[in-house]
Amino acid sequence: MPVHIRAEASDFAPAVLVPGDPRRAQHIAEKFFDPGARLVNEERGELGFTGTFKGKPISVQAVGMGCPSAAIYYTELIKLGVKRIIRVGTAGGLAPQLRMADTVVAMSATPDDPTTLLLTDGDPHAPTATYSLVERAVALSRERGATVHVGSIVSAALFYDPRPDMMQKWRDRGHLAVEMEAAVLYTLGAINKIETLCLVTISDIIAADEGTAERISDEELKIGVDRMMEVACDVAIG
Repeated sequence: MPVHIRAEASDFAPAVLVPGDPRRAQHIAEKFFDPGARLVNEERGELGFTGTFKGKPISVQAVGMGCPSAAIYYTELIKLGVKRIIRVGTAGGLAPQLRMADTVVAMSATPDDPTTLLLTDGDPHAPTATYSLVERAVALSRERGATVHVGSIVSAALFYDPRPDMMQKWRDRGHLAVEMEAAVLYTLGAINKIETLCLVTISDIIAADEGTAERISDEELKIGVDRMMEVACDVAIG
């Protein structure tokens, strides 16, 4: 039994959704899983649930914020035998074409965090999603009327970043959005030969001058996240 996920291998499905927020994990289990999902982990308040979606096994496990925290939970899920991990979260929009509640499917994630370098012993690595999951997520999102963008994102080490002009530098290099966990997920996926994907809903639009960020309303965010979750659940069991 791992240290931070107090569960046995039989407690988790082969495919797991991984939000940061434990309340979102509970919402996913209650709203999207078939009735009867069970709590399988509550260690340190990071809730995990297992049930079914359209009759097929699926789990959700909260992982906290940032690459170091998320890496603990991703690693322990892998140790428990999980074969597919899909991050579902929110992100700040960088690209000018993004709008509130749009869906971003992250093909790759630039690591602005040393955790990935520690995992690769300092070797260069391009954290990349599993393409078959990317393809499926994009197709399903478009079928259901979502505005979906596909490309690279940044996994930042700092939420409150004191460095000037970083957002503009990332924007100039073609990154769509910034979040905090995908790069380490994709790196661990490559090392451990499992399938990985990150889907995020745009919750903020970061202004070009970086002095302001427009924040989505709670209702718009709920609609955007729920639309993304329907796709994520289908991709997880596919």
